[in-house]
Amino acid sequence: MINLHILLAYSCFKNFKLYQMDVKSAFLNGIIQEEIYVKQPPGFENFSRPNDVYKLKKALYGLKQAPRTWYDRLSSFLLQNSFTRGKVDTTLFVFHSAGKVLLVLVYVDDILITGDDQTKITEVINTLDSRFSLKNLGEVSYFLGLEAHRIPSGILLNQAKYITDLLTKASMENCNSCPTPCCPSIKLSLNDSPSFEKPSLYRSLVGALQYLTMTRPNISYAVNKLSQFLHSPTINHWKACKRVLRFLHGTCHIGLLFKPISRMMLEGFADVDWASSIDDRRSTSGYYVYLGGNFIIWSSKKQHVVARTAEAEYISAAFCCTQLLWMKQTLADYKCSFENVPIFCDNISAINIAQNPVHHNRTKHIEIRHHFLRDCVSKRKIEICFVPSQDQLADIFTKPLSSKTFASIRARLGIMHIK
Repeated sequence: MINLHILLAYSCFKNFKLYQMDVKSAFLNGIIQEEIYVKQPPGFENFSRPNDVYKLKKALYGLKQAPRTWYDRLSSFLLQNSFTRGKVDTTLFVFHSAGKVLLVLVYVDDILITGDDQTKITEVINTLDSRFSLKNLGEVSYFLGLEAHRIPSGILLNQAKYITDLLTKASMENCNSCPTPCCPSIKLSLNDSPSFEKPSLYRSLVGALQYLTMTRPNISYAVNKLSQFLHSPTINHWKACKRVLRFLHGTCHIGLLFKPISRMMLEGFADVDWASSIDDRRSTSGYYVYLGGNFIIWSSKKQHVVARTAEAEYISAAFCCTQLLWMKQTLADYKCSFENVPIFCDNISAINIAQNPVHHNRTKHIEIRHHFLRDCVSKRKIEICFVPSQDQLADIFTKPLSSKTFASIRARLGIMHIK
C-alpha cells in the first residue's frame, strides 16, 4: 500500500517531495474511553494510601487500547481540518481545495505528507506540530525499512540495510552468492529430510523475508514455498532458506523502480503452476497488477483446493480479480475510475469458463466464491484476455526458473540495480 501511494503521489505532483514526520510520545495523546485502573508505579507511591490505584485519563505505552485511541485522536483532528479519510485505506487522508491536493499517510507514529502546494504542506505540518509535537525528519529517504532513491528515470525503492541486517542475523555476511532464489530442480515437501534443529530461527528468517517481498517481488515464490513449512521445517527447507539469503547477498542493491505515469492504465496478469505441491497436489497461483506501466501488486499463493488445469487457472484469475476490484476502490480516492479492466491469462479454457454464464459439469464443483469473476465479466468491470505463454511474466510467481529466464522477467518487471 505504501508503494501505491508513493507511486501515485510521484506521478500526480510535478515537484514531488515526500516529507516524513515522527510524533513524539504518540500514544500518550490517546484519550481513554473505558475505565482503566493501574497500580501505583515505582517512584509515585502514596505511602499513606498504599492500597489505592490510579484511574487513567490518557493511554500509556503497553496498553492494548493505546494504538486505537491515538489513531482516533489524530484522525478526528485531521477530519476537523477538512481532510477526508480514504474509503479503502483508512490510514490515508486527502485534502482537496481549489484544484490543490494534499496527502497524509499515517503509520502508527510515523506520518508521510506530500502534495502540490508547498504553502499548505508547511501549514499542515505546523498545525500538527502545535497539537501533537512532531519531529520533522525532512524528505523521506528511509521509512519502515524502505529506502527511497531519486534517480533520473524515477524513484527506486529497496531494502538494502534490511537485507544486511538479515544476513547478519543468519551469520551469512560473507556467504557466496547465487543467481536465483530457488533451485529449479528441487521440490520441497513435508518430510523430505530430518527435522531442522533450530525451527525458531527458520521461522524468524522466513517472517523477515515476507516483509522483504514489499520491494523484492522476485523472491515471492521462494518465500511462499518456505512459508508452507513453518510448523515443521527440515534441513532441506533450511538449505532452501539459505539459498534465498545467498541470492539476496549478491543482489542487495536491487530495488523496485517507479516511473512517472504517462497513461493511467490498470491491468492484471494471472497464471498458475498446476499441481505443483508434492504433498497434496494443489496448484500455486501467481498474479500481478500494473498501474500505468508500474509493477504495483503481486502475489504467489498456494490454492486451497485441488483442481484440474483449466479450473486452477480460473481460480488464479479470480484471485487477481479481487485485487483489481480493491485497486479500483482505492484509486477512487484519487478521483481515478476504470471500466473493463483487463486480466491477461494464457489458458483459453479458463477464459471460456469466465465468459460462459452457464454452469455445467466442468464448473459445478468449483467453489461459489470463485464464480464472482463471471459476474464481474458480465457487468464489464473486468475483461479477461488471452496472452501468449512467452509473454506471461507471472511465471516468476508460480515456479522456479532458470537463471536466464529469471533475469529476463525480473528486468521486464522493473526490478533493477541502483545506479
